[in-house]
Amino acid sequence: MSLLLGPFQSHCFCGLQPASLNTLGHNSAVPWAHCLLSEQLALSQAGLPGVLQILARCDIMVLQEVVDSSGSAIPLLLRELNRFDASGPYSTLSSPQLGRSTYVETYVYFYRSHKTQVLSSYVYDDKDDVFAREPFVAQFSLPSDVLPSLVLVPLHTTPKAVEKELNALYNVFLEVSQHWQSKDVILLGDFNADCASLTKKRLDKLELRTEPGFHWVIADGEDTTVRASTHCAYDRIVLHGERCRSLLHTAAAFDFPTTFQLTEEEALNISDHYPVEVELKLSQAHSVQPLSLTVLLLLSLLSPQLCPAA
Repeated sequence: MSLLLGPFQSHCFCGLQPASLNTLGHNSAVPWAHCLLSEQLALSQAGLPGVLQILARCDIMVLQEVVDSSGSAIPLLLRELNRFDASGPYSTLSSPQLGRSTYVETYVYFYRSHKTQVLSSYVYDDKDDVFAREPFVAQFSLPSDVLPSLVLVPLHTTPKAVEKELNALYNVFLEVSQHWQSKDVILLGDFNADCASLTKKRLDKLELRTEPGFHWVIADGEDTTVRASTHCAYDRIVLHGERCRSLLHTAAAFDFPTTFQLTEEEALNISDHYPVEVELKLSQAHSVQPLSLTVLLLLSLLSPQLCPAA
């Protein structure tokens, strides 16, 4: 099972191992993947095939920065994904529109409903208005005796308040872990946690770095951006919980332009960020296939024109 967060060989959101679309059948033992789309994604006719290929790599995906005033883009994308990939069916879970002004965004989870189900979800109650876009927290069932459920906390920070929002994300973790009485949590998204938005010195002073138990599986030196002119680890996956961490196999950014043999211009029709992926094991047994999680950090701008006419 794969959580588009990256490949994993256990029950956690950490890394996703590339898998052929033909192997993602209903009875396949492909890792779980969780994906987060949180980058500038213009879903055009040119970009749609690549988006579908990326989404089909995982069992749970999170799209960030979805801008869809008409409310028609996600249903269209879901329809095309179910047509494209027979290993579904897929379902979606969307947050309300979130933002402080007329510009608002939505978090959207895509998931294979025959492999996982949403157990509960809510928008974090940001009483102090710290977040430009409050985290949309969701708890998913997992096909694992070791880790039967997992909590995902996606966040797309605003570049002007990265440090403040990431420190507040620690408080979100405390609230979420108490709410569900579980320490097995994955924090993920476009944190803008690098380069000019957050220096290494400031990054290392975050509570998510100084407090014990948090495992940043996307390294500080990783490049999660598509443009050759940038090299920044903006998109991150952070694991917490002994059971979750014990199942971690690998984690990395997915260089889809190289895999799909795309030019930079062609890749930017899909996203300006690489998906970040994590792979977890469903069991401690070596014979059990890993579960892949992928975070597709594609800042996504969805339009009703993203899909061809029926």
